[in-house]
Amino acid sequence: MQGWLKGLAAAIAVGIFLALTGAFNSGQESLTWRLAYWPLMMGAGAAVGGVIAHLFTTWSALDERPILRGVLMSIAIALPLTGLIWVLTNLFVGGAWRVGDLSHLVAPVYIISAAMTALGHVMDRPRQTHGSPNQQPSVRFLDRLPPKLRGADVQAVQSEDHYLRIHTNRGSDMILMRMSDAVAELEGLEGAQVHRSWWVARNAVREVKRGDGRATLTLEGGLEVPVSRRYARALRADGWW
Repeated sequence: MQGWLKGLAAAIAVGIFLALTGAFNSGQESLTWRLAYWPLMMGAGAAVGGVIAHLFTTWSALDERPILRGVLMSIAIALPLTGLIWVLTNLFVGGAWRVGDLSHLVAPVYIISAAMTALGHVMDRPRQTHGSPNQQPSVRFLDRLPPKLRGADVQAVQSEDHYLRIHTNRGSDMILMRMSDAVAELEGLEGAQVHRSWWVARNAVREVKRGDGRATLTLEGGLEVPVSRRYARALRADGWW
């Protein structure tokens, strides 16, 4: 949610910039008009795009098909955005509401959607956590361990629906928590989110198996964790294997 709000705020900020500069021949309109039109346009576009992008990133069937995910996501974002831009523009300029005008918007909106999707893919790196220089790091997530696992070494965290399964050197147990929140609280332990459903402690990795374009991490105790293709290149560059 926090990342979505940051994206929305950034889009509105860009909208204010476009309004102040009179972008795309809008300088002929008053500043008040531009300050109403552009932030609303950019904010609404970011909201629609953010919701659709979230749906696609949680579609596990596309985890190993990043190009297909990008193409489908761009189309899914461009279609409603085209209609949204057509409606807002006609409302603001008192247009004739010609449906034929939609055909002139489809191509540029899709190109922008595809460019933003590609940029998001390039910037999409695994969320990593870092060890503390202190010998006894303060890791908030450890306070959430069930009593039987207190003091154990966390090896991996696995998402199962709305719950998380915590794998340790003393066994495993489940808690109710979101993966995104868990990764934030795991700061202080060296590790990374290697898959949509997995965070792994770096010192728990004992072997890396590779084949068919995929990687699998074998942890202490024999637990095997899949590595998503979308994260594999960044993890390899960071020396995980």
